[in-house]
Amino acid sequence: MVFSSQLFLFLFLPSFLLLYYLTPNRHRNLAALLASLVFYAWGAPRFVFVLVGCAVLDYNLSHWVYQARTTASRKGWLATSIILNIGLLAFFKYANFGVEQFNGLLRLAGVAPLAWARVALPIGISFFIFHKISYMMDVYRGVTAPARRFSTYLLYLVFFPQLIAGPIIRYHDVAGQLDYRRHSADRFLSGIWRFCRGLGKKVLIANVLGEVVDFMFQTKLAAVTPLHAWIGMLSYAFQIYFDFSGYSDMAIGLGRMAGIEFLENFNEPYTAASFTEFWRRWHISLSNFMREYLYIPLGGNRVAPWRAYLNLWIVFLISGLWHGAAWTFIAWGAFHGLFLTLDKLFWLRVSARLSRLVTVPLTFLLVLIGWALFRSDHIAQAGGILLRMAAVTHASQSMPLWADVISNRATFVFGLAALISFAPAVPAVRRILVRVGALNTGGICIARHALALALLVLSACALANANFNPFIYFRF
Repeated sequence: MVFSSQLFLFLFLPSFLLLYYLTPNRHRNLAALLASLVFYAWGAPRFVFVLVGCAVLDYNLSHWVYQARTTASRKGWLATSIILNIGLLAFFKYANFGVEQFNGLLRLAGVAPLAWARVALPIGISFFIFHKISYMMDVYRGVTAPARRFSTYLLYLVFFPQLIAGPIIRYHDVAGQLDYRRHSADRFLSGIWRFCRGLGKKVLIANVLGEVVDFMFQTKLAAVTPLHAWIGMLSYAFQIYFDFSGYSDMAIGLGRMAGIEFLENFNEPYTAASFTEFWRRWHISLSNFMREYLYIPLGGNRVAPWRAYLNLWIVFLISGLWHGAAWTFIAWGAFHGLFLTLDKLFWLRVSARLSRLVTVPLTFLLVLIGWALFRSDHIAQAGGILLRMAAVTHASQSMPLWADVISNRATFVFGLAALISFAPAVPAVRRILVRVGALNTGGICIARHALALALLVLSACALANANFNPFIYFRF
């Protein structure tokens, strides 16, 4: 079940909210937990038992870590949890990739490949594992005590707004809210607005541009012109941003409706003037997780410069591999690791002397090159697309007419996506947005609710005439 579906919008969500608010305050965690398990079981019933079983194990391990009398014991229980969780993630996410690579080596050696039944990837397994690691690390460091009740811990792991594709919620950020939270009409209405805004991003922008992207990547490379390659890659840059930020908006909105506040996950990333700034604005929860639980434990910036650069590369190679078991994702991670290293070596100092009219477009262009690696099925396809964009090679076959590739509707949405993405980089526009955002008058509230209703109606109409289009990050 996905948020951008009529089943969720008109059956699951109203039923959940009705159940949740008819339930007495002290039992609302149980209502949310029940709804979350039903939500997950709807699409992956077999894996519910995997989720609950793993949660039982980690819940007990966290108490053993907390109660251990020696540092060695605490480290031992923590290591047990980390190894089991990473092992579980590696099996489900990378077993197929590992066997494929090994079989490729066997074929080169003239040996028959291994027989292998492909492992099904549980939905949201990466986010589930990251939440468990965050919880265990928080308990080990003494940032928070372990959850007193298993139901509270399980709700943290499987609360349906963030279960499938994040944001990655660190336990210490929501521990207090899981025990006690206040509900108000203002927070609930704010949640509705945030949810509808995200729904509009996903259905009215990302889905439309996704059709252009899929058309380009499904076309034989020999028929792709430089112009179509640029349109396809720009469309993908906007698609993945509005798709994932739209999901994050919906998750934040759903959390507010239930009285729980999640941290922001996106902050106008395409207005960044460097890769360092980009990662402070893009998938913020992943950046925070990687920095807090991987980069800093590796030594962070407290080590020799060469070691700090190596730490960056390790973090982003792992980040790339986390996104998917493919060489394209590893190359994408290495690509970002390279430019983050260059930032530290000299670019942050140089860019500080340059106008953002230069640094913002340059950063976006480099990020766009990275997206070619991220979206492509294999390295050769990414290379071919980039060569087309550089006009080094030209189409040798006929491409369908422009109108068959990008419709008038998609052209309008493309322009709207570009405006939303880049306009905040203009100082005058930024000042207007800040002033409007600070207003909380009756007229502004009415306009916001009217816009939310319009987005909901338009999205529902679009969904009624659209094919199923899951969120990009569901497969990670």
